[in-house]
Amino acid sequence: MVESLTEMSTAKEEVEALLSKRPDDCSIEDIQYHLYVIEKVRKGLEAVDSQGGVEQYEVERRLGKWLTE
Repeated sequence: MVESLTEMSTAKEEVEALLSKRPDDCSIEDIQYHLYVIEKVRKGLEAVDSQGGVEQYEVERRLGKWLTE
């Protein structure tokens, strides 16, 4: 699903793609949840594009005291 978020597509196309991947017996709540996740990922990607992000090694350095191996 992330691939469709990076390409230009309409909301209708994204909903159709989501519905085509869900089982026929999925609930309205399941669909709502997936739409919510898609929107959050889209906003996150837009924030990274406009504001930049943090490299993986920097995240690991900052959170190292909480990470256990």
